[in-house]
Amino acid sequence: MLDVAKRRIRAQQGGNEVSGKKDKGNTLLEVQNLKQYFPVGNSLFDKKYIKAVDDISFHIEKGETFGLVGESGCGKTTTGRSVLRLYEPTSGKIIYNGVDITKVDMKPYRQKMQIVFQDPYASLDPRMTVGDIVGEAIDINKLVSSKKERADIIMEMLERVGLNSEHANRYPHEFSGGQRQRVGIARALAVNPEFIVCDEPISALDVSIQAQIVNMFEELQEKMGLTYLFIAHDISVVKHISRRIGVMYLGKLVELAESSEIVFNNVHPYTRSLISAIPVPDPNMSRKKKRIVLEGDVPSPLNPPSGCRFRTRCPYADEQCKVEEPKLAEVSNGHYAACHHLDRVP
Repeated sequence: MLDVAKRRIRAQQGGNEVSGKKDKGNTLLEVQNLKQYFPVGNSLFDKKYIKAVDDISFHIEKGETFGLVGESGCGKTTTGRSVLRLYEPTSGKIIYNGVDITKVDMKPYRQKMQIVFQDPYASLDPRMTVGDIVGEAIDINKLVSSKKERADIIMEMLERVGLNSEHANRYPHEFSGGQRQRVGIARALAVNPEFIVCDEPISALDVSIQAQIVNMFEELQEKMGLTYLFIAHDISVVKHISRRIGVMYLGKLVELAESSEIVFNNVHPYTRSLISAIPVPDPNMSRKKKRIVLEGDVPSPLNPPSGCRFRTRCPYADEQCKVEEPKLAEVSNGHYAACHHLDRVP
């Protein structure tokens, strides 16, 4: 039934690239030197900016899951929302399927680019039934010509995410957290998108439900040919679902590589700290595992450190790190890192 709905909708649808070797014909999304600054204060003469995202570049290939990880406040969510232009980027380019969409009318692209929000309750209108929530985008984009077609697509989307027709007449408060997130996913799928930003879609859910949602994302990707930007602070989840991973710290990409490379051959001291925090189910191995604990707090993006932004918490920092910002450079095939002293990292 899903194929029928997809055909109906399709019939009516009218930086520095340092993210690894890429096939231009297979690249769906390319982000070049993206910056997202937010002004702070009312002074005209001493205006300050929070540099939430500061000059990052990456690409995502068709059918790929690209993971973005880092501590809270590092700019992951801002990156995802800027890519969809829910925030208007301060500068940089967002190239979708070969077209720079930075300054264009986004309405035609809203069908192709969707988002699943972190909070499955706050993102759903409590006054609307689930059927109307899922069907709203269909109505706005005028994708069907009859109520029957609309109802058919809504039912198909609900079934696709593990819900049934009875749920269409209920309200968000009548569902559990996992079920509400499924409603959010069904809403994103209703317009048959190509690309979905998954903004920490499982962080508010119980661990047992997290696995179900992640598996569902993988099944949907296989059946519908979806491309994901998967944002999370839990690197153990991201490594499971992603082909490539970008590690962010204070608005910057500090390491980018294949998922297995990030987990087993990481080179940046910040990435090593994140990897060391992944729990190990074996008690004996867990006791032997060395935990790398970073000292200090994440600096404010309103006043980031000079030079390398990680230097205030890095045990290998020196005077060069204070005055010179490291560039994301290739350390092996498709593996990039931004650090002056990778030779010092054991």
